[in-house]
Amino acid sequence: MFEAKIKELGLELPPAPQPMGVYKPIVQVGNLVYLSGHAPLKSDKTIITGRIGDDMDVEAGYAAARLTGLAILATLRQHLGSVDQVVRLVKLFGLVRCTEAFDAQPSVINGCSELFRDVFGEDAGIAARSAVGANSLPGGMAVEIEAIFEVQA
Repeated sequence: MFEAKIKELGLELPPAPQPMGVYKPIVQVGNLVYLSGHAPLKSDKTIITGRIGDDMDVEAGYAAARLTGLAILATLRQHLGSVDQVVRLVKLFGLVRCTEAFDAQPSVINGCSELFRDVFGEDAGIAARSAVGANSLPGGMAVEIEAIFEVQA
C-alpha cells in the first residue's frame, strides 16, 4: 500500500546512500528500525550544501529536507525489501545547518515530515519530532535527518 502511494505521488527514490564513515545506515532491533542521519542526496549522488539564512532560504531548506526524506525511504526499501513493511514513523530528528539568528527550523524539516505524511498517512506518517539548528554538518550539508520506524516483525 505504501509502495503504491509512492508510485501514485510520482516519487522517484534515489539509490540508497552508502555510509560516509564507520556506521550502518540502518539497524533493526526487533520491530524497530533506526536510521542514521541522512543527507539531501540528489539524483547525481551529490549532496545539497549550504546554510539556511545565509546562502539558502526556507524554501530551499524545505526542498533539501524533502530530498533527505526520499533518501530515508530508499534506505528503508533496501533494508526491508518494501516500504510496505512499515507500520508507522515513531520519531524524526532533523538538524538544520543555519545562521545563529535563524529560528524556523521546523519549517525546513516540514519538507521531510510532509513527505512522510503523504506517503504513510496522517496516523502512521506523523510522529514525535525535533528540529534543531546546527552551526555545521558533515560536508556542509544543509540538513541531516534521522528516523525511527516501527516495522512488521
